Amino acid sequence: MQARWLQRLPPVSFALLVLAVIFVLYQVVGGTITLVIAKGNLTADNAGLVRWSTFFGQLVFILVPTILLARARHGNVFASLRIRLPRVRELAVTMVAVFALQQMLQTYMILQEALPVPEDVQKFIDLFKKMVEEMYRVLVSAHTPGEFLTVVLIVAFVPAVTEELLFRGLVQRNIEDAAGGFRGAVIAGVIFGAYHLNPFALVPLVALGVYFGFIVYRADNITLAMSAHFFNNFVACTAMYLQLDENFVVINPGSRPTNSLVALNFLIFAVVFVLATLYFLKITDHDDPGDEPL
Repeated sequence: MQARWLQRLPPVSFALLVLAVIFVLYQVVGGTITLVIAKGNLTADNAGLVRWSTFFGQLVFILVPTILLARARHGNVFASLRIRLPRVRELAVTMVAVFALQQMLQTYMILQEALPVPEDVQKFIDLFKKMVEEMYRVLVSAHTPGEFLTVVLIVAFVPAVTEELLFRGLVQRNIEDAAGGFRGAVIAGVIFGAYHLNPFALVPLVALGVYFGFIVYRADNITLAMSAHFFNNFVACTAMYLQLDENFVVINPGSRPTNSLVALNFLIFAVVFVLATLYFLKITDHDDPGDEPL
């Protein structure tokens, strides 16, 4: 049943309310529970417990509130969150575009690490980065095929569903009502990046968030973004499982990339991304009721 007071809220106010509620539930409540389970220290010994704590936290503190709030605000959850089966061509071209975007963002991360900063600041950055990378490595590392499948479920699949329903489904939908489709996708993408609380990966997260938002806005279908999000996470999990270097690029992957190879990698995949996006625009060239064209 729809809640009248939630319906009366302006779209942006409702989106901010949703973000605040789920931030408290997932980051504060869920984070505290996970911290207690890990006894304040994430290690290889308790990584399994932390993974499953994260799994249930995503379902209970992100998925359930998102669905309840969508129903209270809009009534029809499937229609309001734009849930329907994707077309094969749309699905295939977004996978290509996401892989190309990953490679472009990998180039950005290599360049970001090379930027000169004051020594005191660099020490703090190195310490914070090491802490984040160690936590990520422990959570995502898998030593057997079975453990790898568990990591894929918890780190790749569930976040792709829960985060897309939250950010591209409920939040973007309401921001679009106030700001328009494409602007709504950009704003929701920026929020998505900031929400992860990882300043070192902010630009890549925002770029991915904006792209996911764009394909939802353009195709009016959130399952495309779920699939693209899952594919992005799956590639990252696979790279960790195969123990690929963090500076891995597709061009000449057998050695540490030189500047010229990094530049070539970026150029090639920028062309692939642009072509894939242009083709996506072509196959989704349909009337967009109630919104301005891109």
